[in-house]
Amino acid sequence: MTDKSTSAQTPTAKTTKVAPVATLTLNPAVDVSYRVKQLVPEQKAHAHAARFDPGGNGVNVSRALRRLHVPAHCFAILAGEIGQLFFRMISKHVDAPYCVWVDGETRINSTIVQEEPRQQFEVSGIGPYVPEEPLAEITRALLAACAGGLAVLTGSLPQGVPADYYASLIGRLREQGARAVVDASADYLRQVIPHRPFFIKPNRWELEQTLGRSLPDLDAVAQAAQEVRQQGVEYVCVSLGKEGAILAGPEGVLHGAIPPIPVVSTVGAGDSMVGGLVAALAQGQSPEEALRLGLACGAGTVQQPGTELFDPEQLPALMAQITLRWLT
Repeated sequence: MTDKSTSAQTPTAKTTKVAPVATLTLNPAVDVSYRVKQLVPEQKAHAHAARFDPGGNGVNVSRALRRLHVPAHCFAILAGEIGQLFFRMISKHVDAPYCVWVDGETRINSTIVQEEPRQQFEVSGIGPYVPEEPLAEITRALLAACAGGLAVLTGSLPQGVPADYYASLIGRLREQGARAVVDASADYLRQVIPHRPFFIKPNRWELEQTLGRSLPDLDAVAQAAQEVRQQGVEYVCVSLGKEGAILAGPEGVLHGAIPPIPVVSTVGAGDSMVGGLVAALAQGQSPEEALRLGLACGAGTVQQPGTELFDPEQLPALMAQITLRWLT
């Protein structure tokens, strides 16, 4: 079918009615990233650049939404001295974060970018144990904040949180008139899909793991996304790296292609994409506009060092380079 284009403008909540948005990060982290020339076994590697950022998938989505001028409630569970550092950092990136405190220590995640040869290594830390009452407290706050809007459920679950937490939360969100946006690993997606979330955003590998089969080309991905939709998920967006992304919804299946871009770091790119998608959805924009903005946010983020996110001023130029087409 023919390509469709949309206006390459960054959405602005200043002149548009925006649905309430809340993000949930039960296992946040202080993200530390290093750039080194080369890693050598048994030898100390000296970094020539380093970054420290508040991290966690939901936190990154909130950071992206703020850059897009879309208000969002950011909920997180914190612990210990690292949690205190995290809170000071996140307060500079999101408005009025709502944090529940537990014993233990918030985790530290590390990313090492090796330049010769170009490789990226990531290590995720271990978060604190989350007892039942703090979990209930943050759940109540989330439900109240996103009534009639969107709730972004993303990232790993810490110790103490039931593995089916995301799945069990979807029905409670629906009772509040809220729609669940889920970006999580295949283990969580398999539990979530039967509960019919509004939107899921796996990457190709996560969708393959969820369905238990290989998806070697765009047609296979599109068919798989439609299969998931038939189980009651309204929108399925599958990120495909340099191949762009597929968005399947009631309107059909849309493919967005991105131009060749330099990749500095992929950390946070998926979260930035979710932020762009949610920003558009919260403002009632079309699937074309949502996919274009989501892809631009992800493409802008991979060009940034460490865990830095996209530069909003670059988004219009990136959006203008993205091509969209409906698949038959």
